[in-house]
Amino acid sequence: MDEPVLRVRNLSKIYMQGKIPVHALNDVSFDVEKGEFMSIVGPSGSGKSTLLSMIGLLDKPTSGSVFIDDKEITKAKESEVPKLRREKIGFVFQHFNLIPTLTALENVDIAMRFARVPKSERKKRAVDLLTHMGLADRMNHKPSELSGGEQQRTAVARALSNHPAIILADEPTGEVDTKTRDMIVRLLKGLSEEGHTILVVTHDTAVAQQTGRIIKMRDGGIESDERVIS
Repeated sequence: MDEPVLRVRNLSKIYMQGKIPVHALNDVSFDVEKGEFMSIVGPSGSGKSTLLSMIGLLDKPTSGSVFIDDKEITKAKESEVPKLRREKIGFVFQHFNLIPTLTALENVDIAMRFARVPKSERKKRAVDLLTHMGLADRMNHKPSELSGGEQQRTAVARALSNHPAIILADEPTGEVDTKTRDMIVRLLKGLSEEGHTILVVTHDTAVAQQTGRIIKMRDGGIESDERVIS
């Protein structure tokens, strides 16, 4: 059997509020296989966003390890972090985080430019990805000219641009209506069926129920870890 694409081992994070230690994560461990589509759910303060930020190299744990493609990313030097993030992780955010002055095509292109992908290859891949997202006729529009669903699909295309090992989606349906939410979930599900590994943090049980696995968090730990039978 292949190595899991993601391994989280004994991950803990303690923040100090004045002199009081706050345990945001308590000894969290789990594996994720390639192509899994899974959600992390739990009330505010349960640790799910902290967990995502550790996996995404946006913050460092107090103790424990995260491995992506069998590389321990939590031991990376500060200078290595941007490269690892570019090569291993695609991010999809609740607020889309697109650059407002750039077109959809340029927003996808720029992610590859930072990764030093040649210009001709960047353009072809950006066009292919946006076409795959159903945006062939919208790629020369700026974010302000796109609907919420179109902006989020552009963000998904950007997340895929550098062939990441894993896509981290933080409340990706939080800013869109129900119809668009269902479309984005179908899109993510289809990507997992193509072999992409996707972790979604969500408050929305309707989103979580459409993923193949749900990790429920409470008080910084894993309360349950269940496969969803569809």
